[in-house]
This record gives sequence, structure tokens and C-alpha cells, in this order.
Amino acid sequence: MRVVIAEDSVLMREGAVRLLEEAGIEVVGQAGDAEDLLRKVRAHKPDVVLTDIRMPPDHGDEGVRAAAVIRQELPDIGVLVLSQYVEERYVVELLSNGTEGVGYLLKDRIADVDRFVEAIRRVAEGGSVLDPEVVAQMMGRRRANGPLDTLTPREREVLSLMAEGQTNRAIAAELVVTERAVERHVTSIFDKLGLNAADGGHRRVLAVLTYLRG
Repeated sequence: MRVVIAEDSVLMREGAVRLLEEAGIEVVGQAGDAEDLLRKVRAHKPDVVLTDIRMPPDHGDEGVRAAAVIRQELPDIGVLVLSQYVEERYVVELLSNGTEGVGYLLKDRIADVDRFVEAIRRVAEGGSVLDPEVVAQMMGRRRANGPLDTLTPREREVLSLMAEGQTNRAIAAELVVTERAVERHVTSIFDKLGLNAADGGHRRVLAVLTYLRG
């Protein structure tokens, strides 16, 4: 798997590159700003782009804007955005054009190499990844008397893991239940929220976000 990484902190960038290379992932390009990121991505056409949100020259949302350009020009390239903090408006913006091959993680997750690499692979395969902290904050602010209030505690657990991009098999392992039990919970969640069960896989993340924002 080939990646391009964009991070203006040289120390952070070099550390991430080393972790990725030790995990067998080829880093074909490094960038310190959004303009250089776009040049490297257009030249190398990697499988996945890792980019910070705030980059030079203004340290605003240059990384997210570059990610949007990449997704429009080269939709087959996965994009994983890394952030120092949970910034929900960027999550929404990132997912506004679909959830195929896209993710949002806090930089702290890089320290968990196995989970970090798994997130990259999931995005490369067209899946989606949301940081658990994002999901926790959005669920914590859900509206009163909304559709989520119809869910059981276990269904809310399953919904949170769905929003993180977990498969039914991964959810079953996390909750120490059978995959068939997870399938029943997912079906019940879709029914209670009025969602089409055919919207499986990464589309579940966008559906979950829609209801959490509502």
C-alpha cells in the first residue's frame, strides 16, 4: 500500500513515516503544506492520503480543503484526516460528499500502531473510519426525544461502533457476542431509525451522523 502524508510538524511527520514503513506501508511522498500535498498526490497517485487539518500558510482548514479537492479529482484515493482535537464541523464537511474511502482520527491514535494501520487499510479499501471520541461527543449532544431515544443501551453501543466504521464481525468481537446477535441489533437500529438496511457498510456512518446531528 502506498501513501502520501501531509503534516507541517517535521517531528510528527517523520515519526508517522517511520511507523508506517515499519508496518510495511510505503510512503511515496511527504508534504509540509496543502499546495505541496496536492502536487505529491497528483504525481504519485497513492492508495491513501494522510493529512492534517491545519496547515501553512494560515493554519486554518487548508488540509480539509485539499482533501476535498483530492476526493473530487481522484475519488479512488482514500483520505484519512488527522486532527489534534475533535472538530465536528470538519467531520461533517469531510463526509458531506459521501463516506467511501474517508476517515477522521485524532493524532493520539497514531501511538496505537495496529489500530492506526487498520484505519489506513480500511480507508484504502473504500471503507470509512471515525474516531471514537467524535462519536462519543456527538452522541452525548443528541437531541432530547429524538430517534436515538428509542434504542436500547446495547443498540446504542452497536450504533457507536457502527459510526466508527466497524464491521459486524468486529463489533461482535468488541462486545463479546455472536455476529448473528449483532446483525439482529443492526436490523433493529435500522428499523427504529427508519433507515434502509441495504445502506450497509460505510454508508452506515453517514446515516448515523445524520441522526446524531439531528
